[in-house]
Amino acid sequence: MTRTALLRAAVAPLLATALGVAALGPAVSVAAASPLVPVLAAPSDDDATDPDRPVRIDVGRFEPRTLTPGQTVRVTGTLTNSTDSTITDLGMRLQRGEVMRTRAELAAAAADPDPATTVLPVFEELPGELEPGGELDFDYTIPSADLQLVTDGVYPVLLNVNGTVDGDQRRRVGELATFVIQQSVLPATPTTVAWLWPVVERTHRDASGDFVDDDLAAVVSDGGRLDRALSVIERLPDTPGPDGRPVPTVPVTLAIDPALVEELTVMAAGPYDVGGEDDAGTGTDAAIAFLDRLRELAADHPVVALPYGDVDADALDAAGLTDVVLRSLPGPVPAGEDEPGDPTGEAAPGDATTPPTPTPTPGAGQDAADGVTSPGPGARILTDALEVEPRTDLVWPAGGTARTATLATLQAHGVTRAVLGTDGLTGGARAAGVDGTTATVRSQVTTPGGPLDVLVADSTLGGVAGEAEHTPGGARLAEQRYLAELALITLQAPLGATPTVLVAPPRDIDAGPDGAGAMLGDTAGLAWLRPGTVAGLAAGTPADAGEVAEPRDAVLLDPAGLGDVTDAVATRDDLAAAVVGDADAALQAYDSGVARATSVAWRDDPEGFREAARDVRSTMDRLRSRVTLLAPADGTYSLASSDAPLVLTVNNELPFTVQVLLELRVRGNRGLSIGDIGPQILAPGERTTLQVPTQVRQSGGFAVSATLTTPSGGPLGSRVDLQVKSTAYGPISLIITIGAAALLGLLFLRRLVLFVLRRRRAAAAGPAAEDTVVAQPPTRSPV
Repeated sequence: MTRTALLRAAVAPLLATALGVAALGPAVSVAAASPLVPVLAAPSDDDATDPDRPVRIDVGRFEPRTLTPGQTVRVTGTLTNSTDSTITDLGMRLQRGEVMRTRAELAAAAADPDPATTVLPVFEELPGELEPGGELDFDYTIPSADLQLVTDGVYPVLLNVNGTVDGDQRRRVGELATFVIQQSVLPATPTTVAWLWPVVERTHRDASGDFVDDDLAAVVSDGGRLDRALSVIERLPDTPGPDGRPVPTVPVTLAIDPALVEELTVMAAGPYDVGGEDDAGTGTDAAIAFLDRLRELAADHPVVALPYGDVDADALDAAGLTDVVLRSLPGPVPAGEDEPGDPTGEAAPGDATTPPTPTPTPGAGQDAADGVTSPGPGARILTDALEVEPRTDLVWPAGGTARTATLATLQAHGVTRAVLGTDGLTGGARAAGVDGTTATVRSQVTTPGGPLDVLVADSTLGGVAGEAEHTPGGARLAEQRYLAELALITLQAPLGATPTVLVAPPRDIDAGPDGAGAMLGDTAGLAWLRPGTVAGLAAGTPADAGEVAEPRDAVLLDPAGLGDVTDAVATRDDLAAAVVGDADAALQAYDSGVARATSVAWRDDPEGFREAARDVRSTMDRLRSRVTLLAPADGTYSLASSDAPLVLTVNNELPFTVQVLLELRVRGNRGLSIGDIGPQILAPGERTTLQVPTQVRQSGGFAVSATLTTPSGGPLGSRVDLQVKSTAYGPISLIITIGAAALLGLLFLRRLVLFVLRRRRAAAAGPAAEDTVVAQPPTRSPV
């Protein structure tokens, strides 16, 4: 306030008394119009443009939540001095701005706050002073008449604290904006509010299922985030039901990640390893207690099963990893939908236009052979641990947005309803009543799979509930913002209309009794609000909320990490083709690891996602090495005959039966032929002897390489190099040997014939003369 304004404020009471009017400015005129309202009497400049506010205001009490004429507003809390200077001459007032009657006005005020200068009561002096870093409790009251609340609606107010810092000029040292609500005692149309409550936590296990840390123990222990989230629901008031059993006055639909419950079940089972250290886990007792509490809540509140690991369906579907999404769905899977051994679980072409309606039934746990639906792994986890049958046909994308293509994929595989935020639909603001229309939760959109029911979660209210514990001024002011939004939804609805609202806080909600807990309690505690359920809102009449708004950033997981996941899934699919029997059942534990590594929880942690993705790829690669050929100790095989088989030993360390192919290649020598033995079945955890037919064409040594592959050609284990030796005569060697012997015989016969002929000629010539010297041939071998 300027000094001129201060002068006007000082003389205004005198002029108002003498003349009966106030003509010194808009603010003074309003104040002087009522003799009950003190007019401007600011003792300082109160510069609203100065950003330096050294005093933090924390509000513990702001009553009443809604005003009626004649009531008094009371604000209590604490002032904290964040400077090294002493602050004296403290004063406080609650000043208000122009009334708002629609959510559109409230949204505009939130984007560009009203300075709340329409009505400026006098400052109330606060006793005491603020020492450097010190605190001071305050208790401030003001009659509602002093605020001149002339009509029903929501009024922006500013809790303004003035003071003197180090003896300087008195100025505004602290401020806190909130709202006061004037509401009819019995409004004509109450607003129905339903809650979808997340019970989700980032995984603390690696792709193999081993715990990498013990942080989950702290999360579910006393004071942990999930402990507080459950406490909020546990503290809701009860009312006697038809059978006399207490029933919560505010039903809350619990959206639970099966992966979290599975981790808690492992912890609760007893000693568990952490980070490779045996029995290092400390959360067994905490996990048992938390599961007991969750089981009790699930008995009283509806339960929705999220996809296992809360996978990022948009990122995976956009990256071509749709099968990862489908394998994470909680089910149930309609009987006969998948062919035996089909690892993809995809519907046949043409099925997308007629999606199944997998409403859970009492027989959902039976085998597909019985002709009924069978729940997926996620639903079975929740059923076994919590003793409830969760709803599995509703999907709630994190962030409230989803691609049309992703929704169509989910719709073709059993999803019949989606929860989207106001930003997820082109007319989402209209469905939430932001533009002044009647708020209506239920809507419908069209996807390539046909019409899809949509429930529009109010993104603003979800954000207010999720951040309540971190709201400036305290959780009580977050509650007041929540009530202000709902009051305007109620106020702007035409006579006879029934506004409906769905509040879905973010996955990582940090809740407490003073924030989200108070908001939930207000739903049943205020006459102009009425508690509802997700199922109840889904049965209402749909309203037009436009079409699916394609998210600007559909892929929010790190691209490098997605590359590693793609490689891991390719390895998984190659191994699935080798599985004898149900590949999905055999690889379920490894599919779970992929799902945990692709959770939406990694969106804000790219480095963590890359590390998890590398772990998944390494884990899948290690599966290949668990099916191996065993080489002899010296790497040499000896064949006793020309057709003796080559005997090889194969070891399958996988926990399931696989079908493999054996490839043998002879390098650099054509003297050895090896037959094809075709596909071989290897039992889990056993060694198998393979006899490979051979044909030796010559004796000697042969270099042979042996490799195992899947039916798709993917390598298994490592290549084994062998030295095969044979002393047996092959057909060619035998022919050469016989031919050489025959030639040797012919040569010997020729020499013998020549020798005989020469002797005969000598005998026929008669004896030689005595003086004649007859040369004798040398003695030599006839050969």
